Amino acid sequence: MDQALGLRSDLMRDKSWKGLHVEPASQVSQGVRVMSVSSGKGGVGKSNIVVNLAVALDRLGLRVMLMDADLGLANIDLLLGLTPRFNVGHVLAGTKRFREVLVKGPGNIRILPASSGMQELTKLTDDQKLHFLEMLDEVDVEMDVMLIDTGAGISDTVLYFNLAAQERIIVITQEPTSLTDAYALIKVLYTKHGERHFKIVANGVDDEKSGKMVFTKISKVADHFLDGLSLDFLGSIPKDTFIPQSVLQQKALLELYPKAPASKAFLRMADQIQRQAPRVNPGSIQFFWKRLMNV
Repeated sequence: MDQALGLRSDLMRDKSWKGLHVEPASQVSQGVRVMSVSSGKGGVGKSNIVVNLAVALDRLGLRVMLMDADLGLANIDLLLGLTPRFNVGHVLAGTKRFREVLVKGPGNIRILPASSGMQELTKLTDDQKLHFLEMLDEVDVEMDVMLIDTGAGISDTVLYFNLAAQERIIVITQEPTSLTDAYALIKVLYTKHGERHFKIVANGVDDEKSGKMVFTKISKVADHFLDGLSLDFLGSIPKDTFIPQSVLQQKALLELYPKAPASKAFLRMADQIQRQAPRVNPGSIQFFWKRLMNV
């Protein structure tokens, strides 16, 4: 029995996964599914969502790589209590190879860490993009899903990674500023770059009904002003007192409190992602880097 099939068998016996659909190992995509996770403003819990979504996908038996693309204000390593010696800045500078920078996260997750306090990384130059392309042969990590935790807002770097990804997830909360800024990000990607498909996650809501109400608010505005736009509700993460506790302990919520309400929401979300066919056929990691070069 291979590892992925074994994990799926364990999950199907685990009562916490009751009601979730788990695909047989033979149906798991052989390509790389690249998904960016962004938000219009900071402080909406985006990075925490990326971390726990990665853990949930890993528990489904998928091979996950997490890229911290908030290049100047990294926090994935802080959320997981990691102290990487090197980061993507060393790759961009040409002093380290990808395989030297990758670190192990929870489960079998591989993480490409970023750096903090380096303003020069907030806008990539053509030379830095070229370094990515030159490192193609160094990326020998087999994976099924690559999650990109972008920065917040509509900076060049945020747009850059959103355009390179095959699928885009936008995190919102019920705060008016979160909805306004998320709409601004979607509008720029739609009007300036022709991106029409987005998945929406409502974070910090009272329940699923509240999450759908928040989604409806941004969906109505988008439908009215952006003709042809497609927003899909991926799910919601409820308010959960275990979330700040896991942040303080620098561990993923799913690791510490697997039965917490938010943990179950992350598992459902990961299951939904696995069941949904991507709008763009998964490709190789080389395909992803080549998209980066063309942005």
